[in-house]
Amino acid sequence: MTTTFIQLAYLVAAVLFILGLRNLSSPKTAPLGNIMAAIGMLIAIVATLLTTGVVNYGIVVAGLVVGGAAGAIAAQRVEMTAMPQMVALLNGFGGAASALVAGAEVMTAVTAGEAPTGIVPTAIVLSVLIGGITFTGSLIAYAKLQEVMTTAPIQYPAQQVVNALIAVGAIGLCVMLAMNPLNAPAFAVLAAIALLLGVLLVIPIGGADMPVVIALLNSYSGLAACATGFVLDNSALVISGSLVGASGLILTKIMCDAMNRSLANVLFGAFGAVSESAGAGAGVDQGTVTAYTPLDAAVIFANARSVIVVPGYGMAVAQAQHAVREFSDTLAEMGMEVNFAIHPVAGRMPGHMNVLLAEADVPYDRLVEMDEINPRFPETDVALVLGANDVVNPAAREDETSPIYGMPILEVDKARHVFVIKRSMNPGFAGIQNPLFFKENTMMIFGDAKKVMIALNDAVKHY
Repeated sequence: MTTTFIQLAYLVAAVLFILGLRNLSSPKTAPLGNIMAAIGMLIAIVATLLTTGVVNYGIVVAGLVVGGAAGAIAAQRVEMTAMPQMVALLNGFGGAASALVAGAEVMTAVTAGEAPTGIVPTAIVLSVLIGGITFTGSLIAYAKLQEVMTTAPIQYPAQQVVNALIAVGAIGLCVMLAMNPLNAPAFAVLAAIALLLGVLLVIPIGGADMPVVIALLNSYSGLAACATGFVLDNSALVISGSLVGASGLILTKIMCDAMNRSLANVLFGAFGAVSESAGAGAGVDQGTVTAYTPLDAAVIFANARSVIVVPGYGMAVAQAQHAVREFSDTLAEMGMEVNFAIHPVAGRMPGHMNVLLAEADVPYDRLVEMDEINPRFPETDVALVLGANDVVNPAAREDETSPIYGMPILEVDKARHVFVIKRSMNPGFAGIQNPLFFKENTMMIFGDAKKVMIALNDAVKHY
């Protein structure tokens, strides 16, 4: 009876996972999807605790209390700008948990002197390998996003050859351990190699590619969890891990398409590394930039009929989303059509801008994806760019020598007027200058995005 109940609970949890994931595909239904998935996970945890294999409920409860407290504190204190770093850490912790569970299974088998059979040895090996790579790879991604280490690609001679040799050695060791799973020292070596690979695979990836890396590491954490599900013979873990792994891979593909680059190019291209050609191009005189004030901008906005707001990471850093929403409400009250153009890789993780704007209660119907909004720019009176850089860089469309050439962008330069709010003329993650700033229809406003938006709102109201 208990076994039947547990399997039924797992089935209900799996359905909730699938429905939750489906609802996460839209900003409007994402909160509901998150709740459904959380309820499904709660059901799966309770059902798992009812199994006869639980050794010590005290330790389990202690873990739940400590982990729950840490999660609650992080949810309250971590700023939205630091959410990508938090996601990276969560991916890493998930990978580490899978590797530790697989390691515990190995130690149990060695102590009992009974080698696991069937698919379990392979699952253990995959849990250790993928989990270890995910853990250290996520820590490096966190360090790059937090800027405690350089965001530029870290390269050294014969880097790809070294990585390939280590990977081949890891695969050979995996095959050996799958055939002889009672070799604990060899498992320790595999774990060390996996941890090393996680570092070596992520350090040559630049900060501009971190959205792709986060999505890929999320997929890795799911695959590690799925393998651990086979180790523990837990169907809920197999299903949830499969869903995370598959959705992460799909999201990675979407991110690569949004950057017009292959996954291989992201992982091995060292995008963002300083080169002689890039250095030479950076010194080209593209013209002069004139700084405008919010009062100057108010004249243009007051006479506009349509406005498209393009949020970027600068808006996130300044925590300007609430001021932006108030400004958009002011324009809407004046009879203007206001929309928000969302680029898939704006910010530092997939959906970053959607989350920030949703937090500020921007109506979902105002958030428009890139493919739908681009045809509207030529008929738009004003495009307001808030801290975005690479995703609005026309060099991606016009300059075949540019490292971002071919990347789909938000074509803000086609609007009648373009206002760009930035702290300075510093380039974005890609490390290249943006010719948009020097175009005749572009007006630059330098300063903190939040302060500028508050001043701009007041100026438009009293124009």
